Amino acid sequence: MRPNIKILLVIFTLSTLTGCGNKTILDTTYTYDRAIIQLADGTVVDTKIKSWTDYEGEQIQVIAEDGTVYLTSSFRCDLIKSIK
Repeated sequence: MRPNIKILLVIFTLSTLTGCGNKTILDTTYTYDRAIIQLADGTVVDTKIKSWTDYEGEQIQVIAEDGTVYLTSSFRCDLIKSIK
């Protein structure tokens, strides 16, 4: 049973790391085209993404194509990958 526990631990670790997004794990890069962000005052912003970064915990930073930087909670931000 020891090998099964090791396999499960590896699978769990990889799924946890790749689930965070904006990571390159095993030659996989996560990219998104748009972000829908709810600001603290209730305003909703729909913007094209120039770049984004996630941090430990729930913080995410989105840099819009117009240069605006949004630092927000991942609970208030949806990242969208367009299917072409």
